[in-house]
Amino acid sequence: MSTTAPSPSADKEVDARGLNCPLPILRAKKALTDLTSGQVLRVISTDPGSQRDFTAFARQTGNELVAVEQGDREWSFYLRRR
Repeated sequence: MSTTAPSPSADKEVDARGLNCPLPILRAKKALTDLTSGQVLRVISTDPGSQRDFTAFARQTGNELVAVEQGDREWSFYLRRR
């Protein structure tokens, strides 16, 4: 997981700003079903707990959390579908 490397290109994006746990994870889970293996999903979240949630989600589902970017009170999570 990298926070300084250039952002991977995303095949799909989910805007989960303003949503609290578990909604960003649920939106990500639904969006991942539309992707094929190896494609990347970007999820934008403003929930401070989402960093911990996406780390656990990736570990539990086998999808790879390839990058996390932190902006001003928002995070972008890049998940590669397994």
